[in-house]
Amino acid sequence: MHYRTLGKSGEKVSAIGLGCMGMAFAYGQRDDQESRATLELALDLGVNFWDTADMYGQGLNEEQLSKVLATRRKDVFLATKFGFRIREDNTTYFDGSPAYLKKACEASLKRLGTDHIDLYYAHRVDAGIPIEETVGAMAELVKEGKVRYLGLSEASPTSIRKAASVHPISALQSEYSLWVRDIEKEIIATCRELNITIVPYSPLGRGALTGALKDVKNFEANDFRRTLPRFQAEAFEKNLQIINALEKTAAEKNCTLAQLSLAWLLAKGDDIIPIPGTKRRKYLQENVAATDIVLSKKDVQEIEELMAGYKVEGERYSEGAMKLVNR
Repeated sequence: MHYRTLGKSGEKVSAIGLGCMGMAFAYGQRDDQESRATLELALDLGVNFWDTADMYGQGLNEEQLSKVLATRRKDVFLATKFGFRIREDNTTYFDGSPAYLKKACEASLKRLGTDHIDLYYAHRVDAGIPIEETVGAMAELVKEGKVRYLGLSEASPTSIRKAASVHPISALQSEYSLWVRDIEKEIIATCRELNITIVPYSPLGRGALTGALKDVKNFEANDFRRTLPRFQAEAFEKNLQIINALEKTAAEKNCTLAQLSLAWLLAKGDDIIPIPGTKRRKYLQENVAATDIVLSKKDVQEIEELMAGYKVEGERYSEGAMKLVNR
């Protein structure tokens, strides 16, 4: 495994992390036994950067991780997030208030079975609360020893700067992949100016950039991609053209589309650490192998020129959820 430095922290984490959300919800039926085997294999392969959140399965994912953390805590650089809450009618909202985040942190620590969180993210930016207040309260958790480093998710350049004025921000987690590249406009430059590592989530386009997904009609009933505009039948049919073209490029490089997609991100800078999610060992091994694929500047340019010939159909989230990103 190759390792990269997380922001100003000096911490070395695996160049590819492990997104754990799908182990608990969002992508069909759970398989707790295979998920645990995947977590254990991750450590054997040197994947020490694990990502979860209190909303993943309403705390279930943190509890899943605790089973392995119980004996391997020192081997894991553990990231979790707070902020999403569920109303009685089952709708969600974001709460970045100091009072709530302190309760959320205590609950996460308990579920994870640990006395500290290595990287604690605000899962979004609360439009009703100054980011300085949220980060100020997060900084208190650092002083108390419950959290080591702070992160933001889906934050705008303005929010990033305001947050960093209160306490060092080590990482920004935002969706970033071959077909979600809006952070390239301003956000990446802002992060680089402030020495903040970029942690792309959904670097494989929620499974689309693996090449394994050819028909969205077969999604399980509880697969949340059923609700996403990009995965509606008409949009996805058009997006398949991009996937098929990229697969040809991957074949020329003697790698899979998933590996090409991850290698492209890794080539965009040493300050980029993607966290592809999986709950299966075979995909974990495939993803990890992407760290051995080195793309030249010419390779990267050719891939981006190919992408420039297409338009990705459909937004990445519903209209309501899109209001929470990059703010």
